[in-house]
Amino acid sequence: MTRSDQSVPVPTNIIRIAAAVLIGPDGRTLLVRKRGTQAFMQPGGKIDAHEQPIEALARELEEELALKIDPVRATYLGHFCAPAVNEPGFEVQAELFLLHIDADVAPAAEIEEVQWIDSRGDGGLTLAPLTGEVILPFYRQIIPTSD
Repeated sequence: MTRSDQSVPVPTNIIRIAAAVLIGPDGRTLLVRKRGTQAFMQPGGKIDAHEQPIEALARELEEELALKIDPVRATYLGHFCAPAVNEPGFEVQAELFLLHIDADVAPAAEIEEVQWIDSRGDGGLTLAPLTGEVILPFYRQIIPTSD
């Protein structure tokens, strides 16, 4: 017997997150590295049960970067998947948003380091698969070129 108020369980090898392509005034994008890890990734984090992705993103950005955002200014870019960099055998599924910011950010919570990079490159950093193989290549296709 099933109950109508139960949501469909998410497979245990899936990590659902909300993430952002944060663009600063100079056009660079912000990447973060969690404490005790090597790979840089988009800022954001896990979506709690009964939480909308944009709500999770706003919460995570405030917790991890002391950044308060206006959710209505976020542009939804889509759903993206890749192997999780820090959890072998898991897949990360991201709801991705684009935000232009001009506020200062500071690493907090589990974030050890932040780096602003030109989104057309990798900044010489080790990147998580979702960032390096999926998000940045996608973003490069949608941004206008000045060539």
